[in-house]
Amino acid sequence: MDDGGDAQGDPGGRGAAGAARPPWDAVAALVRAATAGDALAMDEVLAAVTPYVARLCRPIALADWEDAVQEALTAVFTGLRGLRDPLAFYGWVRTVTVREAVRVARRTAVERPADPGDLARLAGLAAADRTGGGYGYGGAGGGGELPAEVRDVLARLPVHHRAVLVLRELEQVDERGAARILGVAPGTVKSRLHRARSAFRKAWQQ
Repeated sequence: MDDGGDAQGDPGGRGAAGAARPPWDAVAALVRAATAGDALAMDEVLAAVTPYVARLCRPIALADWEDAVQEALTAVFTGLRGLRDPLAFYGWVRTVTVREAVRVARRTAVERPADPGDLARLAGLAAADRTGGGYGYGGAGGGGELPAEVRDVLARLPVHHRAVLVLRELEQVDERGAARILGVAPGTVKSRLHRARSAFRKAWQQ
C-alpha cells in the first residue's frame, strides 16, 4: 500500500494543514487500534479526520465536495488496515483524499480558464507571494477554511491545477511528494504549478 511517502516522519501534521488535523498524540492509539481491526476505533478515526478530509475536498471537488468526502472516507475505511506504518497516517489520508477529490471533480468537470478580472481581486494573495509566504490559504477563514475569494478563483481553474495548488500551497507538500500523490512526474507538477501561478501574477500586474 502507498503510505503517502512525503509524510513519513511527520506524525504531528506540521505545516499549513497542521491546525486542521487532530494532534498525532490524540489519534495515535486509535489509528493503531483501527489497523488491528478495532471497529469502534475505526469509527473514531473517521470522525476525527473528517474535517481535514473536507478541508482538502472543498477546493478541489467544489460543488461535489460532499461526495468526495464520502468517497475519501470510504477509501480510508477500506484501506486503513493495510497501512504499513501508522506514523504515515496523515500523509496516506492526504493522498487518498486528494486522489478521490480529483476523481469526483472530473466526473462533472466543465473546465474553463480563470477570468483575469476575478483573479485581479486577490491582492492579498499577491502580497503573501511577494513576501515568500505562499498563497496564505490558512489564514482568513479561520480553522484552516479557505477565504471566499480564494475558493472563487480555484473554482475557475482546471481540476489538475486546483489539486496541485492545494498540495503545494495549502498542504506545503514538495514537488516530489505532490507528484507521488497525483501519479505524475515531478516535472509535470512543476509545469502545472508554474502555469497556475503565472495566471495569478498576470492579473496582479494589471
